[in-house]
Amino acid sequence: MHTKQQIQQLLSTKNISPNQRRGQNFLIDLNLMRLLINLANMHSNDIVLEVGCGTGSLTGSLAERCAKVISVEIEKTLAQIAQEQLAQYDNVQIITGDVLENKNTIDSSVIDALRRARNKHNGRVMLVSNLPYNVASPVMLNLVTGPVQADRMFVTIQKEVAERMAAAPGNKDYGSLSILLAATGRVKIERKLPPSVFWPEPKVDSAIVSFIRQPKKIKRIYDMKTLSEVVALFIGHRRKMLRACAKLAKGRLEKINNWPQIFEEACVEPHSRPEQLAPIQYISIANLCSEQLKILS
Repeated sequence: MHTKQQIQQLLSTKNISPNQRRGQNFLIDLNLMRLLINLANMHSNDIVLEVGCGTGSLTGSLAERCAKVISVEIEKTLAQIAQEQLAQYDNVQIITGDVLENKNTIDSSVIDALRRARNKHNGRVMLVSNLPYNVASPVMLNLVTGPVQADRMFVTIQKEVAERMAAAPGNKDYGSLSILLAATGRVKIERKLPPSVFWPEPKVDSAIVSFIRQPKKIKRIYDMKTLSEVVALFIGHRRKMLRACAKLAKGRLEKINNWPQIFEEACVEPHSRPEQLAPIQYISIANLCSEQLKILS
């Protein structure tokens, strides 16, 4: 783990400074790093994804506790520093580049690395990271719904994102992230963090948040892709009534022409607004849509 002074020295050797546009705010409170690691409770066969490894301050401690760490760093010089600092660890793979292939997709090289590691070690896939603020939400959404799904996530993120993760129906922060996380597992804001525990200090408060995937909840979902599409459709028009939102369906959902019946079978009032529905109600709607799409295909 690196102190603020050590990080500054490492950056000065390469004549670089933090790029806050890319969310480069280094966690410098070593006690909070230990808390993050202890919360994760890694097993020796677990696979850990770290997004934004920076100088490798957290990475080495992760590598000592799990089978494989896949760290992604967009800044080439920082990735080089991390490689040098982590040379002693043969279970660390640093991928230099953007973790996102596009706004809604994790880069294929990261997905491939996670799949290979999971097949080799047969452990849990975990996200343990001081997440750059600008990619936090799409990364977590992808790890809930994407081709490789995280069993656990333990992250430091902007407090605003943490509140969106944990928001309940009717809350102004309630949206796709909170619905899909609650539909698949349990979210908990573990601790709120002041700007002073980072360098440079961000202009906002942060938080440590945990997510535990729950198999019982996963079993209720017929098809994750359909659930994601249903949530996106309705939350994308959150101020409209459900029946009005349904008329705006595109893609696969545009094929469905029995929305009144779906709402009735899901025990959902069509005059309700999307922000009022509980995650289980979205699952009910999505499952009925999945069945309908099978009939239509």
